[in-house]
Amino acid sequence: MRRLVGLTWLVRAWAVLVLCVPAWAQSPSSGDYPLAAGDVIRVQVFQNQDLTLETRISESGTISYPLIGTVRLGGLTVAAAERRIAEALRTGGFLQNPQVTLLLTQVRGSQVSVLGQVSRPGRFPLESTNTRLTDMLANAGGATPSGDDVVIVSGEREGKPFRRTVDLPALFLQPGSAEDLLLQAGDVVYVHRAPMFYVFGEAQRPGAFRVDRDLTVMQAIAQAGGPTPRGTLRRLQLHRTQADGTVQTFEPSMTERIQPNDVLQLRESLF
Repeated sequence: MRRLVGLTWLVRAWAVLVLCVPAWAQSPSSGDYPLAAGDVIRVQVFQNQDLTLETRISESGTISYPLIGTVRLGGLTVAAAERRIAEALRTGGFLQNPQVTLLLTQVRGSQVSVLGQVSRPGRFPLESTNTRLTDMLANAGGATPSGDDVVIVSGEREGKPFRRTVDLPALFLQPGSAEDLLLQAGDVVYVHRAPMFYVFGEAQRPGAFRVDRDLTVMQAIAQAGGPTPRGTLRRLQLHRTQADGTVQTFEPSMTERIQPNDVLQLRESLF
């Protein structure tokens, strides 16, 4: 009879463990995401259903928890927040060995805005403290074909305004680049529209085109399909806007570098 009772107790204990394992496994306690104002969390204490609470972290980074009152969780990781609540329950004399589980159900606090010429502009959560610029650009689907080669990152660092211009191709062509910035909550990543140049006159495909790096006049004409049967490369004209707003017109060489807002004019052949 004693053996039967002992076996029954073991079976019940094993069942309790099996039921509890999924809840522990789903807890992001191993992550290093810093909790922030606006995040929604669910707190549970093993075998204490009356201490279950789902709440939003206030603007001051605190929550109000049963028995222990106000608890500051802002800036803590999930694991550290669990330990802080457990310690407060223990030192307050409410539970001897509380087993606290904290689940992050909605991420609203630590977010970064990605704007401009990206596939999916919007706000994205900082899933960890080591989220880099390339990670956030990947979340936004990367830059569109009309996006510039330069990314602007702005925000705050140590209470001061922060702004950095980053060469986008260098992030991927040079692994481990120092320009792959660590992002912080509230940062804004902006991809501007790429600079354009224009071709008109006797070109196969006149219109606006993206200014690629080190693009020459010859390459620019090739993008426009070259001259029409009536067109010629002789007397080619380039109209370039100066810093003071005036427009300089000249006949460029085929190796002249194209600049933003340049206008190429292909003339009609005289013969």
